Order: sequence, then structure tokens, then C-alpha cells
Amino acid sequence: MHKLMFFFAAGCIGALINSLVIWQFGQQGISQSLSVSITPGLTPHWIYPRIVWGGLWGLLFILPMLNSRLLMKGTVLSVFPTLMQLFVVLPMQAYKGIAGLDLGLFTILLVLFFNWVWGLSTALAIKFLR
Repeated sequence: MHKLMFFFAAGCIGALINSLVIWQFGQQGISQSLSVSITPGLTPHWIYPRIVWGGLWGLLFILPMLNSRLLMKGTVLSVFPTLMQLFVVLPMQAYKGIAGLDLGLFTILLVLFFNWVWGLSTALAIKFLR
């Protein structure tokens, strides 16, 4: 149980960092410069579910793969929330088309990048909190 709580907390930290990066990309106009309409407000309504889901995704770090290469593990595991975002959340819940392409052509690249930030941040949180 201790390990599960640890990985959940690390995933929450990763999600917080991921959320701040997404918000900053919107604030600085980086997303818009790539013609992608991802400009969230930094509100509890937006950030809270992201942190909880980040914690749940963080439980994947309990899988016994690439344990000696934690940053690579973070990169590999970031593919799972990316696939969920692109093929479930954006098309079926947000109604933004397959892979969120209604938000812009570079949506896929931004979602990959943002989830990589989550994976890397979660891996670093695990490394530094151990």
C-alpha cells in the first residue's frame, strides 16, 4: 500500500507540473502560435481532475519495467495517458474530433509533449522523493 500511495503522490506532482506547463503555453501564446486552441484557465475546476488523473496514471510506475532507467520509464509510460487523451477524452468527451484535430493540426504533438512532461516530472518526483 505504501508503494501505491507513493506512486500516486508522484503522479499528482507530475500532473501539477504538467498542468502548469499547459497553462503557461496558453498564457505565453505558444499553443496559439502552433494554431492549437489549448488555452486553459488556471482554475480549481480545471486543475483538480488533472491532478487526480495524474495520480492514477502514476500507479503505472509500479510496473516492473525499466526500473533502473526511470526517465526512460517515464517517457514510455507517458504514451498511455497520451493515447487516452487523443482517442477517448478529446473525441468522445470534449467532442474535438479524432486525436483532437478540431483544436488544430499540431494538437497531437502538443499532447505528446505535455504528457511527456508528466512522465518526466513523475519520474523525477519518484527519484527525488525516494
